[in-house]
Formats: sequence, C-alpha cells, structure tokens
Amino acid sequence: MPLPPNHKPGPLNIGLMGGTFDPIHMGHLVTAEEARQQFLLDYVIFIPAGLPPHKEKKQVTPAEHRYLMTTLAVMSNPSFVVSRVEVDKEEPSYTIDTLRYFSTRCAPGTNLFFITGADAILDILTWKDYADLLRLCTFIAVSRPEYPLNKLGEITGKLSPELRTKIHLLEIPALAISSTFIRKRAALGKTIKYLTPEPVEQYIKKHGLYKK
Repeated sequence: MPLPPNHKPGPLNIGLMGGTFDPIHMGHLVTAEEARQQFLLDYVIFIPAGLPPHKEKKQVTPAEHRYLMTTLAVMSNPSFVVSRVEVDKEEPSYTIDTLRYFSTRCAPGTNLFFITGADAILDILTWKDYADLLRLCTFIAVSRPEYPLNKLGEITGKLSPELRTKIHLLEIPALAISSTFIRKRAALGKTIKYLTPEPVEQYIKKHGLYKK
C-alpha cells in the first residue's frame, strides 16, 4: 500500500476517499482535510475509480488522466496519498472490493474510514455486501449545512445497532463546486481558476480535456 516513507509505526487511522474525480476540485480537498482533522486520520488515500459501475464508460474521462490530475492536486499535502488500485483494474470497481483490498494490506489494528457524501449513504442498503462494508470500516458521511438529514436517519434506523454506530456525519461549509460544473465551464471555454488546484487547471488545458 503506497504510504509516505515518514509514516509513524504502529496502528494507523486511514481515510479512504473514492470518487470519479473528473476532475478533482477544491471541494474534494476541503472535505478530505476536514475529515482528517476531525477524525484524527493519519492519511487520506484518494482512490480514483477505474470503471465506475454506476456510470457509462463513454461519460468518464480516461482513468489515467483522472489519476494524474488527482496526484497533481494532492502533491503539496504530505498526509494525502493517491492509489491506483481501481485505476489498474480491468473490471468495474465496487467499494467492498476496494475495502477488502486495503483491510488485508494494513497493519493489525489499523482503523479504516471511508469518506463519502451523505447523499450516497441514502443508498447504502443497495450497495454490494453493505453489512460487510460497515464491519470493515467506519463511514464518514459528508453533508453541507443545508442538506436535509431526516432521510439519513430513516436509512440508518434500518440498520442493526452495531452497524448504526459505524456511520458518522461530517458537516462541511457549503462549497458550490462540482466536477460537472467544472466540465461545463471548460467545455464553454470559461475559466476554472480557483475551482480546482492550479496544476490540475493547467493539466486540463494542456490535454484539452472537456472541450466539446
């Protein structure tokens, strides 16, 4: 598992942040850093999806571009790491497979935290092997202040008391940034400065990504 050479010995708290990252943007980075601080994570590993099972291949930028953009975005933070585990897979990537991969490669006692949107948690009962997911890690459900939380309570209420304790809410200051918004602006030739890190902005321009 790729971790910086100066990592501390012994059990770690590791955050896993999956996503298409098409492209990665400031909202992703703010979320990862807030989760790192609030849950005392030693590292956050960004995991760009290879073949997302919920999206058609033609709608997603090639995985290598997304991996390189993510690497450029996090290179200034020594607590952020990027993994190729899903990028290098030839079949669709499921969260349970990725978690099993990391759980078998971490030192004994390591605590895994999976960072995802609170809206995604609403569908967790439909995820592949969701009970095993919750046993393998703690979920950090990220929400914006205006996000309605009543539905989240309804979903977690259907879980056993043991599994219910494995989902924690993290509220992030509202950032009206999304990958879709950035792609649309780039397609129209509009500036995306300050929406994504400058190295990512330059990469998008250099490779002509998202142009019509």
